[in-house]
Amino acid sequence: MPEEKQHYMTEEGKSKLEEELNYLKMERRPEVVERIKVARSFGDLSENSEYDAAKDEQAFVEGRISQIEKMLKNAIMIEGDDSNNSEVALGKSVRFKELPNGEEEVYTIVGSAESDPIEGKISNDSPMAQSLLGRKVGEAVTVNTPGGDVEVEIIEVN
Repeated sequence: MPEEKQHYMTEEGKSKLEEELNYLKMERRPEVVERIKVARSFGDLSENSEYDAAKDEQAFVEGRISQIEKMLKNAIMIEGDDSNNSEVALGKSVRFKELPNGEEEVYTIVGSAESDPIEGKISNDSPMAQSLLGRKVGEAVTVNTPGGDVEVEIIEVN
């Protein structure tokens, strides 16, 4: 049996997943079951679009529940290490600027389960994070992006 993927996450990320799981199990699942029950009462299931839509939604909800349960089961918690603020690591925020004179950007490197680039959280699996992990403050790093390679300098890690 293949080994299941490990999911790195912070306490905050784990809490959000647990909240979503609880919501899906306690609220969404019963709502969908009720929709299926009501749709069945409309008669012939072979031509019942309400029933088909409710069954599709049920499949989605059950799939998401299964996905979250696996992620939580295989969670590896990211421990904050405040002792080393010179090296980019999982769970740390990194400030860098594009060379030669680009704007500064700040991202926190998190597990894929909680990545949200709009919120400044990038997945440890992303090309950006892969380029930065293990690097130190002051280093210039080449980052492979969809728009081409970009050179950045790491300014701060915390």
